[in-house]
Amino acid sequence: EVQLVESGGGLVQAGGSLRLSCAASGFVFDDYAIGWFRQAPGKEREGVSCISSRDGSTYYADSVKGRFTISSDNRKNTVYLQMNGLKPEDAAVYYCAAELNPVGIGLTPALYDYWGQGTQVTVSS
Repeated sequence: EVQLVESGGGLVQAGGSLRLSCAASGFVFDDYAIGWFRQAPGKEREGVSCISSRDGSTYYADSVKGRFTISSDNRKNTVYLQMNGLKPEDAAVYYCAAELNPVGIGLTPALYDYWGQGTQVTVSS
């Protein structure tokens, strides 16, 4: 059974940093795309960043470029999202999602087959 477990969320002041983790299990961690998404109250879920295991390519939403960094540790079956320079508008529930044997990679939620339960990120101004 594929499972994704997010951790690392919390409360941080504007300008601060958090590192989110997405621990994956239930599949061979060698051919995947994993994305980070977020959803704030009353807003649609939006793609933040994603990474492909095939070539290490990464993508970022314009709103987080230069501030967020996605990375993976295949030995630990974990994908990370380092978030620096956090802004109040970054506050949301953050989800990771996996696409196995990906045919494409991107920040469209419909591409992803499996989702974690989410971790809350709160940014105080």
